[in-house]
Amino acid sequence: MIDRTQPVYPQLVSILRARITDGTYASGSRMPAVLAVASEFDVAASTVQRAFAALRADGLIITWSGRGSFVADKST
Repeated sequence: MIDRTQPVYPQLVSILRARITDGTYASGSRMPAVLAVASEFDVAASTVQRAFAALRADGLIITWSGRGSFVADKST
């Protein structure tokens, strides 16, 4: 999934964005934990945190301290 000959961060953002838009991560559902994503893609947790920050900035996810990150509800 991740091409190690290319920068990892933009690839991860693109993959997660695609999973949100195609419904793999449904609107309102909880995103996988940072460490779970890091393990799935064999990347550093800080890379996943940066990717989540980019998704937050795009309005695709919402993060609550102590609860986790959730796919933004686009039905409203």
